[in-house]
Amino acid sequence: MPNVRFTASSSFLRALAAGAILFAAGALHAQALPPGVRLGMTADELQAALPAAERVHRPQRLAGGLLGSWRAAPVEMAGLVFEPTFFFAASELRRVEYVATAQAVPDNGASAFGQIVQWGRGVFGDELASRDPGSAYAAWTNGDTDVYVQQVSDPRRASVRLVYKARQLRDGSEL
Repeated sequence: MPNVRFTASSSFLRALAAGAILFAAGALHAQALPPGVRLGMTADELQAALPAAERVHRPQRLAGGLLGSWRAAPVEMAGLVFEPTFFFAASELRRVEYVATAQAVPDNGASAFGQIVQWGRGVFGDELASRDPGSAYAAWTNGDTDVYVQQVSDPRRASVRLVYKARQLRDGSEL
């Protein structure tokens, strides 16, 4: 009988480990850029990689000429639903933002922020972090890409934002 218990518990542990690996792989995929999407691509290339992506009726404008002109289907990660927006400048994809509102969750997105930071550490290494009353921030650099996650915990506008953006190096004379 002890062998049966050992076999049963061994099978259970293997199934549990396989489930954890699949869960981790799913979480990792959700937080990475969508398959086929890369910074620097054109809008036509984005549409070929994400056929369901749609043009935004009222694009969001950011500094540096960035225009959030494309949106894809929402994705679930770390227990929140994130809406991805694709920002272009000079006809190239320069920024991808995943934004989730977190007013409905009791911790204002702190748990999701923590999970994404853990994912970032596993993928990119140690982060550069800051924490202020009402917000938290963690950032990584990966080649020519900056990645950051930000949590705003103000109950009226609680949110979590994951951003991939093209790294912009500046000459010291430009500062």
